[in-house]
Amino acid sequence: MEPSNRFFIGVDVGTASVRAGIFDDKGTMLACVSNPIQIWRPATDFVEQSSQDIWQACGKSIKQALNQAGLTAEQIAGIGFDATCSLVVIDADGKPVTISPTDNDEQNIIVWMDHRATAEAEEINSGRYEVLKYVGGKVSPEMQTPKLLWLKRNKPQSWDRAAHFFDLADWLTFQATGDTTRSLCTTVCKWTYLAHKAKEDPRQGWDDEYFQKIGLGDLVQENYKRIGINIAPMGKPLGEGLTEKAAADLGLKVGCPVAVGIIDAHAGGLGVLGATINGRKLDDAEFEKRVALIGGTSSCHMAVSSQPRFIPGVWGPYYSAMVPGMWLTEGGQSATGSLIDHIIFSHARSDQLTQQAKQKGITVYQLLNERLDKLAQGLDFPALLTRNRHILPYFHGNRSPRANPNLRGIMAGLKLDDSIDELALNYLAVIQAIAYGTKHIIEALNQNGYQIDTIFACGGGTKNPVFLREHADITGCRLVLARQPEAVLLGSAILA
Repeated sequence: MEPSNRFFIGVDVGTASVRAGIFDDKGTMLACVSNPIQIWRPATDFVEQSSQDIWQACGKSIKQALNQAGLTAEQIAGIGFDATCSLVVIDADGKPVTISPTDNDEQNIIVWMDHRATAEAEEINSGRYEVLKYVGGKVSPEMQTPKLLWLKRNKPQSWDRAAHFFDLADWLTFQATGDTTRSLCTTVCKWTYLAHKAKEDPRQGWDDEYFQKIGLGDLVQENYKRIGINIAPMGKPLGEGLTEKAAADLGLKVGCPVAVGIIDAHAGGLGVLGATINGRKLDDAEFEKRVALIGGTSSCHMAVSSQPRFIPGVWGPYYSAMVPGMWLTEGGQSATGSLIDHIIFSHARSDQLTQQAKQKGITVYQLLNERLDKLAQGLDFPALLTRNRHILPYFHGNRSPRANPNLRGIMAGLKLDDSIDELALNYLAVIQAIAYGTKHIIEALNQNGYQIDTIFACGGGTKNPVFLREHADITGCRLVLARQPEAVLLGSAILA
């Protein structure tokens, strides 16, 4: 095989970090670098970030990845961005506009998990709007129109100052190229854009009546210029590529091609869902049998079909939002990795656990897995450890299929014992609870036309054998892991 002389960068902006990966044209990863990003929590259910902080982390990660791979800027043939579906607000000069009760302009991103707009979402859901049919019947406070309505009502000065409202992936490509084009993925999945109505005229994807009736009629009057006039499919090249300033910021060459971006979980779906297994023909019928599980702070469950599937409480159907020409069904859990960490690090023994793991040179998760192995000795199977320990995982609401952000978590079967072994049982119980959530989502999909029997898994949880074991046992599905474990980065590099 001839060595590649063309390399591609995928940039993944997650909730807690920015990662940059470099791949050759065969999909082999040459480098992967991660840098943390800042998060503010000024009030309950408020989660905020800074676009400038994120951009600096992008530049740092890309430059370090180039160094790690031993490549020069001239060898990079394209760059793709994915990001969480967070709301970015900037003014006419491209400077940040505050969305925060602190009034700090640096804090100009409402993070996807922010639930400040729960009341606005409930208000919207009381109406009979056609667009709601395409989000499982209910808009979520994690989506952008409730957040825009909250911003207009609660920060009117910021609303008036704002020249652009971007999904984070679209802000990244704007910052890179100066092109305000939005992604079909972000607008369809988070902004109520109806791509199937916009095949001839992009303007037809926006529902004027919806925006007028929910209180965002000024967006209609200005012809949607602040949220997106030009909508393009993922992977399309933008403008003239990297601007001179962006190239300097990122350590790349001026004019380097930049692809229309994608939501992070959807990049993961793109990276794994089309894989061929056991020679099975990848046709419409095969797609009906598979779901991509992209795990991280939250989890997303991606399935595609040739025909739209309207499933109560499950987001979509979204036309061409991930795989061109196909309808995306998107289930999800609002808290998975973050919930596991909450259970571990809010426990009285978390500091002791962290110290023990550090001394052994392993992660706290590996240490807990070791404890579970010892505790399970003599049992028929490890899950018996939690036969009297149960957790309801709705600590941050239920995204799907209950579609209720107001639900809360429950822990049952606790004892007057704060030992590390008790923490290990809680850890196992919460993983099982998350796996049952995945089972609930798959059941909802299969009751509405899918025949899912295979999970293509990627993300943080797939590095944990207990997470995988419990998902396999509880869902009854075959789990398939990507040969390239950084499937989200691969998805962004595919766009590049």
